Amino acid sequence: QVQLAESGGGLVQAGGSLRLTCAASGRTFSRFDMGWFRQAPGKEREFVAGISWSVGNTYYADSVKGRFTISRDSAKNTVYLQMSSLKPEDTAVYYCAVGPYGGYSNAGAFGSWGQGTQVTVSS
Repeated sequence: QVQLAESGGGLVQAGGSLRLTCAASGRTFSRFDMGWFRQAPGKEREFVAGISWSVGNTYYADSVKGRFTISRDSAKNTVYLQMSSLKPEDTAVYYCAVGPYGGYSNAGAFGSWGQGTQVTVSS
């Protein structure tokens, strides 16, 4: 069982930056992906970015390409989401999750979730 804890959310003005952190603990498999998702009020949870833990390949939703960067620190069992050029439409609760290796972007493929951290971007 993997436990995930997100942090780093907050209130920021449009055009600003934030870095989210997800600390993982517990048992993981040798090959897996970590992903960031977000959910705005009244909307479905959507994929933001993912990274393969073993080789570091990254993949992004079109809406955040060029603005967000996902990375991981294997020694610290931590994954990050650096968010820049933030827009009001980025406002959501952001979740990290563990999923199967292979670049999946559907939330149903991810089995372990954190509690989420709120990101609010003011215009």
